[in-house]
Amino acid sequence: MELSGSLFHPAWQWLLAGLFFFILWFALRWANWGRLREKNQQHVFFGALVCLFFLWNMRVEMLPGFFWHLSGMVTITLMFGWSLAIIGGSMVLLGIVLAGLNDWGGYLPSVILCVVMPATLTQIVLGLVRAYAPKHFFVYVLVNAFLAGGLIFIIMASFIVAGLLLTDSHTWHELKHNFLHLTPMMLFPESMLNGWITAILVGFKPHWIGSFSDEEYIKGK
Repeated sequence: MELSGSLFHPAWQWLLAGLFFFILWFALRWANWGRLREKNQQHVFFGALVCLFFLWNMRVEMLPGFFWHLSGMVTITLMFGWSLAIIGGSMVLLGIVLAGLNDWGGYLPSVILCVVMPATLTQIVLGLVRAYAPKHFFVYVLVNAFLAGGLIFIIMASFIVAGLLLTDSHTWHELKHNFLHLTPMMLFPESMLNGWITAILVGFKPHWIGSFSDEEYIKGK
């Protein structure tokens, strides 16, 4: 999902800018740059960003200035971790703006709500599952990818609706009839996208998933 800058007062842009650069500073500081020094991992990272770019090109305008598309940020976070997911997602969103699919004013609200938020929530879910759930392949895929994909979509949608109502960009009636009624149809493909891609990568390319370990989730089970 993405938002146009026309929906937000300039004061909101300054607030979002401060928040984004604060988060980006930590992402740049904590990123696993050593992983990207490996040529194979570089190819995986930038290849994933290209796939994300084309995925985000497939969009529909739900309301003026409010675009929906599949996210895939759950999978990107599981693959590369919170920091690189935010850096990569920010780069992809910048490419979307440069391609003319969104305006410059929409960059900051979109990057906070549609890049930072899902990456952060994915990392939180991953931490909780590691701490309290059994270390098993099916638990990893089902909870961290399938269920997390759907849950995070619901949370993102709730925050976006609240933000649009708070800024008086759209009325509750408009959001209810043009977006909220359709969320069940959007939730399922988002959950399936992240779940199936994660399951396939874990099965065939587990070294591409930085949060997954054969020793932890498969061996001895």
